[in-house]
Amino acid sequence: MNANIIKAISDKTRLKILKKISETEICACKIPYSVGISQSAVSQHLKIMLDSDLVTMRTEGTKHLYSLSKKGKQVLKDIEKW
Repeated sequence: MNANIIKAISDKTRLKILKKISETEICACKIPYSVGISQSAVSQHLKIMLDSDLVTMRTEGTKHLYSLSKKGKQVLKDIEKW
């Protein structure tokens, strides 16, 4: 595991976001309600996870939809073993 991934999973809020995204593809606009933080905080967390390739993002109109990448799925699977 590289340092970017460790940084990404070391924060409990990012782990909550990852788990929420693992359930289904989700619009960034719905994540604040799911994890109880502001939209700007969600954006900062998502950037860290995008930079570490744990999540992918696609645009649909004005919405940004996030889902787990293959690497993100593997990291969550590994975390569950801990």
